[in-house]
Amino acid sequence: MTDSTPRYGAVDVQYLDDGGARAALVVAEDPAFATLVEERTVLVEQVAEYRPGRFYERELPPLRQVLAGVAPLDLLIVDGYVDLDPAGSPGLGAHVADAGLAPVVLGVAKTRFHAASHAAEVLRGRSAKPLYVTASGMPLDTAADLVREMAGDARFPTALRRVDRLARGEDPVRPAPRH
Repeated sequence: MTDSTPRYGAVDVQYLDDGGARAALVVAEDPAFATLVEERTVLVEQVAEYRPGRFYERELPPLRQVLAGVAPLDLLIVDGYVDLDPAGSPGLGAHVADAGLAPVVLGVAKTRFHAASHAAEVLRGRSAKPLYVTASGMPLDTAADLVREMAGDARFPTALRRVDRLARGEDPVRPAPRH
């Protein structure tokens, strides 16, 4: 982490019927994402076709675009897995980390990937259905605790619901608060 105010981000991408995508970012200055200080979306006209095992080729360009010009983040949460299996086969989060988009990358997935037996299962709210957490640059138990303690009382943390809605175009971007 840096000596200045830490910055925690979460990103998501929604693929559009016209072959493009909408990428969204939310940023907080606390690891619980209790107060969002920045929100951003970008439209990408064209993205790569989906190819099994090469999802990052489709997802990484929109993520780069939504993060372009944003002050550096200390931690970034992606929708998916960092590593796809205990042997370290790279998932989206590993490619995000390798691209240098943040020094710490957490993957938070809503569904179990059969090979990801190493993912930490995190229960939140009253749900009996876990989130699956993986990490790069942070111990897995610390990452799981961070996700467990994120703001919101539902299975999916409030900030992750917000970035999902922004990526879907369901909510307009709110202006960042002035400091």
